[in-house]
Amino acid sequence: MARLEIHPVTADRWDDLERLFGPGGAYWGCWCTWWILPSKQFDGTAPADRREILHRLVADGVEPGLLAYLDGEPAGWCAVGPRERYARMMSPRSRTFRPLDDRPSWVINCFFIARTARRRGLAAALLGAAVDYAFAHGAERIEAYPIDPAETKPSPANLFVGYLPAFLAAGFIEVARVGNRPVVRLERPAPRR
Repeated sequence: MARLEIHPVTADRWDDLERLFGPGGAYWGCWCTWWILPSKQFDGTAPADRREILHRLVADGVEPGLLAYLDGEPAGWCAVGPRERYARMMSPRSRTFRPLDDRPSWVINCFFIARTARRRGLAAALLGAAVDYAFAHGAERIEAYPIDPAETKPSPANLFVGYLPAFLAAGFIEVARVGNRPVVRLERPAPRR
């Protein structure tokens, strides 16, 4: 792989994230707000306003995810943060993404890889960095809802949540299924003695 660097998205990296997402805002103007906004609000928010929501979070000091660079160019994104940040995951109406229990968790819920950087291991590198970031920032456990290729044909429309084999390879364990969607979890490792 080319020279790889991964950094949290901070205000000084906003322009790089914007360049990676492009004028279309990553996935069809989402600007990675699909998780942040309740369903009805997301549907009623224009892509330019979604961009501003994410920009405001970054400007306010929230680090909503990680940005990967290949040879100095922004090439990939991974959203990671406490579950409370994501209204869609806290909604009692969400059958698929609601919490399984009352224990706090962080979630890894979105990947975006530039076309020119795909199939180079970047998503796996971002996943590993997101795990390290979450545990370094106090997470006791991390959850995700990736696509199981045995159940759902992966496509750009649904692969943004990640790929089950990658999460299993990173040490996550499947703890539940909601329909055909696996729920995977990684607990904080016990301290070494």
